[in-house]
Amino acid sequence: MELAIECQKRAEGSKPNALRRSGLIPAVLYGHKGSESISLTVKAKTVETLLKKHVVNNTLIDLSIPDLSWTGKTLLREVQVHPWKGFPYHLSFFAVGSQDSLEVELSLHFVGESVGVKLGGGILDTVLTQLAVKCKPDSIPEAIEVDISNLNVGDALHIHELSLPQGVVALGEPNQVVVSVLGTQASSEEETEEAAAGA
Repeated sequence: MELAIECQKRAEGSKPNALRRSGLIPAVLYGHKGSESISLTVKAKTVETLLKKHVVNNTLIDLSIPDLSWTGKTLLREVQVHPWKGFPYHLSFFAVGSQDSLEVELSLHFVGESVGVKLGGGILDTVLTQLAVKCKPDSIPEAIEVDISNLNVGDALHIHELSLPQGVVALGEPNQVVVSVLGTQASSEEETEEAAAGA
């Protein structure tokens, strides 16, 4: 999924709160020229649309700044939200045009129904809901699908066992548990009784 938005260069000396009152959200673009950054403004309505798409850190955004004649692909790296009012008050964009690969966070979508839950009365325990990965800027998946249908009570899926799209590499500890099926208290007691009876 890709989105396109337009920003304006922020006028020097402009006050962030005054900008917000006029329907503009302060933002910054970095990564386009080494450590240099550009101060920008984005229309509040545009920001609202962006955040409805859940685009932080995993969706390419075609960003254009007409008054600087700059256009390029970016990631929305950070959204600062007002502590109690809950509205966004600052955005950070990162230009990815010159990057061979990127580190992004992807949502994990669990598909199928675990046999251990369906037939064994187990409980699905999702340890991770997001996964940090490395991939090319033009091939960022929207999400990672995790098939849990073969998981029985006591089974677990680890990061290294995930089926990832071509060119996507998982970061982090390969033996980290992603999801497991736990036995219920009742089934644990039954197993204990059976073990005691067999002893």
